[in-house]
Amino acid sequence: MTKSACKITVDASRGEILTRFVFLGFVFFVSLLAVAPTGSSASEFRTVAKQAILIDADSGAVLFQHNADVLAPPASMAKLVTAAVVFRALREGRLSLTDTFPVSEHAWRTGGAPSGTSAMFAPLNSQVTIEDLLKGLIIQSGNDAAIVIAEGMSGSEAAFAKLMTEEARKIGLKKSTFGNPTGLPHPDQLMTAREIALLSQFLIKTYPEYYGWFGERRFPYQPEGRRQPYKFFNRNPLLSLDIGADGLKTGHLKESGYGLAGSAVQDGRRLIVVVHGLASSTARRSEAQKLLGWGFQNFSKYKLFDSGEIVGSARVWGGEKYYVPLTGNGPIGILIPKSEESSRLRAEIVYTGPLKPPIKQGDRVAVLRVTSASNTVNEVPLYAAEDVDEASIAWRGLDSLAVMAFRWVADQASELIGGT
Repeated sequence: MTKSACKITVDASRGEILTRFVFLGFVFFVSLLAVAPTGSSASEFRTVAKQAILIDADSGAVLFQHNADVLAPPASMAKLVTAAVVFRALREGRLSLTDTFPVSEHAWRTGGAPSGTSAMFAPLNSQVTIEDLLKGLIIQSGNDAAIVIAEGMSGSEAAFAKLMTEEARKIGLKKSTFGNPTGLPHPDQLMTAREIALLSQFLIKTYPEYYGWFGERRFPYQPEGRRQPYKFFNRNPLLSLDIGADGLKTGHLKESGYGLAGSAVQDGRRLIVVVHGLASSTARRSEAQKLLGWGFQNFSKYKLFDSGEIVGSARVWGGEKYYVPLTGNGPIGILIPKSEESSRLRAEIVYTGPLKPPIKQGDRVAVLRVTSASNTVNEVPLYAAEDVDEASIAWRGLDSLAVMAFRWVADQASELIGGT
């Protein structure tokens, strides 16, 4: 079977429902009514950051982006992936917070006290618990903590970097590559602002039991043989501002400038910001703060579908049913600019299809992509609302003929309406 992107387009303005079909393999239907509020025009945001993005953590809406898909050295923001690898191992029971890893001479010299880089000053040949290593990684941005974790889990930085890339692909990061767990200069260490934001969203949603460490202001660490603990303070400048910030990570390299992945919650809404390529730590803090403030001020959330409500359907090849109904994981809401009083929305159900059985209720199979007039993009995952089992061999053969015939009809229809 040849795979094609399948989608339906819906345009809606205030007080009306207008449906337009787009033929790309199969036809689907969804109704969408946009009720946009009145309000003053939202001023366009401009940034001095070389790369930047602002997303809504819940809906995934992209509220602002600038060079968001440009690959650049992420500096210590790469430690977010290091943390993700450890979090998965903890969740799966392969590690516990009380386990310890030894501090090798390489970790001590390359990332510890002699390195002159950010470090948690773990003593040479000492044993450090996973919990302390994670706090040293997240709060103090310790390069020695990152290397100790890498060597403890994989034997070397290079081997652990492969785990990082594998973890990134599992999360859905398609472009990021890694050469070490620290973010120190390496030709393979590259990420985009968009993927850093998606990674931040993943950490917040998937590991709430560990996410709190990203917001801790200080980390007192007392290694073996030291009379008084080190008093490390979180490097995230947003935490000291009264804006609802609670994480995530800063980064700085001479090659790529100052960067920050941050998140804040106001009135129950969480936004995630990434800025990178700035000339100073002051500019990093200012741009992140301004972008978050702009997002909270100029966008509102609107519910499109109730929990359990059917959004549309997706074509299934060789199943006992032709279509599987789609629904969200709870209510489906989107963010749109307050200023779009009578805006039109473009909605698409997007997936690679036709889908193949067996499909289980709750399987994630598609995305509802809603784009506003100002190109604010919301992408909401859609899930199978019921099971679809595989049909008999004879029925699958007949369905193959139907799929091919329908694709031919769809192609002819697409030519008649001028393509899509």
